[in-house]
Amino acid sequence: MTRVNLLLLLALLLSSIYLVRVSYESRRLFAALDRAQSEERSLDNDSERLKTELRSQATPLRVERTARERLAMRTATPAVTQYVELPQVAAAASEAAPR
Repeated sequence: MTRVNLLLLLALLLSSIYLVRVSYESRRLFAALDRAQSEERSLDNDSERLKTELRSQATPLRVERTARERLAMRTATPAVTQYVELPQVAAAASEAAPR
């Protein structure tokens, strides 16, 4: 009878230790999951903010203003436009032109 009681006590102690360990692991994993979800929300917010900034930066008016100010570009007009003909095209055009 004493051996059975000792065996049952040992089984009870082992199962209680296992239960505590599993509970601790479960809490640790839940905390890690909560942190990961929080980081996911933070990254989603940052992503949306960056997409909004990108849309505001890419407006045609802003691109044109940046081109003028930073790159010293100007609008193309016929006065500043140079037309370049390729040598093959020029030769073919002169041969095909009526005399």
